[in-house]
Amino acid sequence: MSREYIKPNAWSIIEEGWNPDLVKSSESLFSIGNGAMGQRANFEESYSGESFQGSYLAGVYYPDKTRVGWWKNGYPEYFAKVLNAPNYIGIDIFIDGESLDLAKVEKSKVRNYRRELNMKEGWYERTFELDITADKTIKVTARRFLCMNLDELAVINYSVKAVKGHMRISFQPYIDAGITNEDTNWDDKFWEVEDLQSTDHQGFIRSRTNKTNFYVCTYMQSELYKNGEHVQYADHFDKNDTVVRHKIATEISEGETATLIKYAGYTSSLNYEHFEILNAAKRVLHTAIEKGYTQLLQDQKEAWAQIWSMADIAIEGDLKAQQGIRFNIFQLNQTYSGKDARLNIGPKGFTGEKYGGSTYWDTEAYCIPFYMATKDQQVARNLLKYRYEQLDKAIENAEKLGFSNGAALYPMVTMNGEECHNEWEITFEEIHRNGAMVFAIHNYVKYTGDYSYIPEMGLEVMIAIARFWHQRATYSQHAKKYMILGVTGPNEYENNVNNNWYTNYLAKWCIEQAINHLDKVKSGHNDDYQRIVGLTKVTNGELTSWLDVAQNMYEPYDEELGVYLQQDGFLDKEIIPVSDLKSSQRPINQKWSWDRILRSCYIKQADVLQGFYFFEDHFTKEELEKHFNFYEPLTVHESSLSPCVHSIQAAHLGRMDQAYEFYLRTSRLDLDDYNHEVEEGCHITSMAGTWMSIVEGFGGLKIVNDIPSFTTRLPEQWKSFSFKINFRDQILKVHVTAHQTTVTLEGDSTQDIIVNGEEIRLEPATVKA
Repeated sequence: MSREYIKPNAWSIIEEGWNPDLVKSSESLFSIGNGAMGQRANFEESYSGESFQGSYLAGVYYPDKTRVGWWKNGYPEYFAKVLNAPNYIGIDIFIDGESLDLAKVEKSKVRNYRRELNMKEGWYERTFELDITADKTIKVTARRFLCMNLDELAVINYSVKAVKGHMRISFQPYIDAGITNEDTNWDDKFWEVEDLQSTDHQGFIRSRTNKTNFYVCTYMQSELYKNGEHVQYADHFDKNDTVVRHKIATEISEGETATLIKYAGYTSSLNYEHFEILNAAKRVLHTAIEKGYTQLLQDQKEAWAQIWSMADIAIEGDLKAQQGIRFNIFQLNQTYSGKDARLNIGPKGFTGEKYGGSTYWDTEAYCIPFYMATKDQQVARNLLKYRYEQLDKAIENAEKLGFSNGAALYPMVTMNGEECHNEWEITFEEIHRNGAMVFAIHNYVKYTGDYSYIPEMGLEVMIAIARFWHQRATYSQHAKKYMILGVTGPNEYENNVNNNWYTNYLAKWCIEQAINHLDKVKSGHNDDYQRIVGLTKVTNGELTSWLDVAQNMYEPYDEELGVYLQQDGFLDKEIIPVSDLKSSQRPINQKWSWDRILRSCYIKQADVLQGFYFFEDHFTKEELEKHFNFYEPLTVHESSLSPCVHSIQAAHLGRMDQAYEFYLRTSRLDLDDYNHEVEEGCHITSMAGTWMSIVEGFGGLKIVNDIPSFTTRLPEQWKSFSFKINFRDQILKVHVTAHQTTVTLEGDSTQDIIVNGEEIRLEPATVKA
């Protein structure tokens, strides 16, 4: 069952009413970021109740030594931890000397409590009224945002209004480097404080991460306003080993408002020499003060308006569906801007610490289509370049497992290319992730037409992955086929199985892709071909042996059912549909032992159907329908990545009620807390799947012979929907109603498209229906 407390709204996420039990969940849902840094929606003022403090800086991590009960050769030496960075949002508030702490007041004294995350303009605000005493009442309004254009800067506007009575307000803005992670293996100390400074209303803390030696300067500067007028204040401060605190006091009478504007954030050695980060922080503060709060907020609104002008999906007639897709698009743009090729999209983004590393196969399988279509091909190319630049590490990962000759195994979880996931059934066995790397390259070239990536970078990745699959396959003398044994497929509710169909099919396809592109590069880019052959030492004899594996790859198939089997022993299980499970047994990953799960027929997420999603054009609609009918009833959808694939396929099969149900689940997975875990953070990478559900599912987007094709379907709950895609620098806007599909071209040249089977040529600035 879902938990619904977020108010439906087209452009905002809204919580109304003070409920301490929802604090940690709301800290996740109201998180903000700008691609370079982000934070959970923790309170600025003191809060002694249950909270999950989190502020994160992209690319900064700690290698937490692996902790397992039984060490196995090949285990990664560490698990990469996204670090909880020094806290810069803190503003302790004292009213007549008493600390403001909502955890310590009677619930009845808190009135009109409200949070709003304004997705259209990119800011987060919290308001409430509080009875301090019988004759004193305050109203607090705290708004903050992380600048999209100045991505090292955060801005906080914290105001206290005297609704009733006269009072002395003390603002104590601070920065604090004495923080820890919620999740550590050995309780290591992740940060060392190098230096603390406070001067001229400014505060700075220089910190360094242990082991990885990232240097970070956390900084702040504040301004005081009374009734909108700037007020000079004396520079009083305290500091200890980890905290710099300023003290700013004023008095207000009934109807008056005191406001603190705090400018804060990070500069780091990711972008500067470590000895320059303090000066860099001072320059950011100078820019912030010079621009001022009002201009910075306007800049923020304009930055988000530009993002939404391309990325928005508008749904008419279904407010919850509209809110869901915009929340997903908003979080994706907060998490990754595409500006820095060193960064990637973490499963929790800036909303929590779970899953540790910054990169999973989710990026290649789910995220690249979103960024490719809503930004431009360079952003998608940067994500591919990220993997290319980590190819050497992928080869090292394979060598640790006994592979040779330049075979590469890309990591399940990584910060720098090294594998840092330490569950054996994932690290050693969930090797299908390698195939997602090649699929992403294929998908990129197919969509953008930018073949240059393959001779420049992609072919080297393909060769290394083909070598891995060639070595990983085992020839069965009995079956006269190549097998891939001891794997975990996308369905992580089966481990150490033989011949997962999805994995085998991917392996075969990856080898074929490598051979095909070697031929194309040889004929069309001979200089690159000679360079790559010289570098990789690939030979014709090696290609022949690869081809033997691909042509003779075993694919488990049941003739009677007419379906590919998830793995060799799948039909040996007791096949009981999910609909027969009692609700008290769900979710099974929280109610059942792992042994019981592994022996069951239940599927965590699309597995065979993931293959049918990737390679839909390899199969007929009848084959898709047969496999969907067999596998979906056995799927518990306990992965955030599951509903989107099933929504797309249900739409393609014309099962619109089912497609809509899956869409609503994927779009509101976190907003309605379907999995009862949102307090740990949001499911960022699966949010790209929500976008896919509409654009590829209901919009039916495919690229057919270099032409965008749309086969549109409208859920009966909607009056219309519309979206834009950037296809090879031509902007196409698609608008779908019950009666027609309209495509508008914003570009400089003609564009051929297919709409519901009809080939159409669009002229610039024309509309075709």
